[in-house]
Amino acid sequence: MAKKSLIQRENKRKKLEEKYRLIRQSLKKEKKKEKYRLISQSLKKEKTSALNLQKKKEKKKEKTSALNLQKIKEIQKKLQSLPRNSAPIRLHRRCLFTGRSRANYRDFGLSGHILREMVRACLLPGATKSSW
Repeated sequence: MAKKSLIQRENKRKKLEEKYRLIRQSLKKEKKKEKYRLISQSLKKEKTSALNLQKKKEKKKEKTSALNLQKIKEIQKKLQSLPRNSAPIRLHRRCLFTGRSRANYRDFGLSGHILREMVRACLLPGATKSSW
């Protein structure tokens, strides 16, 4: 049986992740769009010829690319200002019965030894203990 404090900490992380999910997703989408704009602008620069008019346009594009970099940095700062425990990567799967965080089977939501006991007792439909 896992410590109650660890289970409560995990529940707290789930609530935080749900609370900040939309904010995090919107910031990531915004960051991705800005990166795409920056890359597309750099590709356009390579395609242009060496005319004077186009050189003037390139200078303007350089200013906009610097602005894009600043926007990306601002978005990254906003992402970093969110609580660490609100990141989905920090969540762990836990056994439904014992709360154990290791050796979990996603299909059943159980840890390995509980799964084995339940299969042996024929409590899981369709699962059989292997023997050869």
